[in-house]
Amino acid sequence: MTLQVIGLCRFSYPAIGGFQVDHDTIEGRIAYLYDDARIEERFQLFEAVALPSLRAQTDPDFELIIVVGDQMPERHLSRLKGLIADMPQARIHAEPPRPQREVMKQILNAARRDFSEPCLQFRFDDDDAVAIDFVECLRKAANDCEGLTKQHKSVAFDWNKGYIAEYGPKGVAATEIFRPFDVAALGMWVKGNCHLTIMNFAHNKINRFMPAVSFDEPRMFVRGHNASNDSRQKPVKPVPVKALTYEQAEHFRKRFAIDIEQVERVFGGG
Repeated sequence: MTLQVIGLCRFSYPAIGGFQVDHDTIEGRIAYLYDDARIEERFQLFEAVALPSLRAQTDPDFELIIVVGDQMPERHLSRLKGLIADMPQARIHAEPPRPQREVMKQILNAARRDFSEPCLQFRFDDDDAVAIDFVECLRKAANDCEGLTKQHKSVAFDWNKGYIAEYGPKGVAATEIFRPFDVAALGMWVKGNCHLTIMNFAHNKINRFMPAVSFDEPRMFVRGHNASNDSRQKPVKPVPVKALTYEQAEHFRKRFAIDIEQVERVFGGG
């Protein structure tokens, strides 16, 4: 039986917990998430960066669950539905505000077609991109490590090299990074009849709780740096980026399905 591959993406979901930015009330969090400038940037990133990389997967046999709040304004929900209309792998799941890990674990376990069979899972941020062969490589890694998966309840698979990028009307600026166990390009194998999910663990601590196989090649992710990054709302060390050369832009297009002209159009309002 082919391993089921499930991806989970939070799209401005007002979880209780799960954010580095604190809010006094859930109403305050909802207002922050649906602020016009913030949500517009999230849609731009989702359209020009995240979704193209998943549409282009060389192994299209995966699912993407996009978790939103059940109070998301209708205009935003309709826009989101439009963006995934041509993507059969993707579906929207609406939830009221609930504790972050609890609700995400339930969603992932409910998505398993046959709970007695193992599956692969990955998290996906709405401003990141993965290489077009990420699902293919994740499935191959699990198959290659059959001796390891037979002995454990879960095994993590990580690709630790990629890029940080910033996007705007003038295109893409980026730099190469080494960042093990980040959200992007991190997957997890789970055995049958096991309730563990990739959301049980902080991504950068997952290797404390299970065997982890880390790959240095190929370059597998592009992490977005933007004004509405949750992780950048507190003081962090800046990462300098440079505008892509023509050769680098071609690499981004072929490897991650990030098209510079589309980025310029989407962020320029064209």
